[in-house]
Amino acid sequence: MPVIELKTSIKCSIEICFDLSRSIDLHQLSTAQTNEKAIAGRTSGLINPDEFVTWQATHFGIKQKLTSKITAYNRLFYFRDEQQKGIFRFFIHDHYFQSKNKMVEMTDVFTFGSPFGFAGRFFNMIILTRHLKNLLVKRNAVIKEFAETGKWRTVLNNIY
Repeated sequence: MPVIELKTSIKCSIEICFDLSRSIDLHQLSTAQTNEKAIAGRTSGLINPDEFVTWQATHFGIKQKLTSKITAYNRLFYFRDEQQKGIFRFFIHDHYFQSKNKMVEMTDVFTFGSPFGFAGRFFNMIILTRHLKNLLVKRNAVIKEFAETGKWRTVLNNIY
């Protein structure tokens, strides 16, 4: 079972970082390369505990849908989203936040399983793990940019 762990240091308040990470609108901006769109459930604003979002995106030339739900939530410090429906056998994405010296250390732990037995495991090894890590790196770079430059106001304007 592949696990991707990624740490990102961001100079902002933990509130801004936490909320940017829950923003459906910012997620769509950060995944423009896969044309990811929220099409059902929570389709804009901030996703909250027990809410779901269905995403439609194109990966490897294949248009697909995936529904994830916030299944655990501790405001400012942690939330988990889990696949409810989609192409993965399963995925669990844990988001951790910790304030350190006027910075936020944001940690993603993404655990997933692919269908198709040995072929799926082989695909994970040679392609999928790197692809997913690159998506997370890009997403976190966008969160960092928005948090550190004040652009966060464009997606969190009615909250703060």
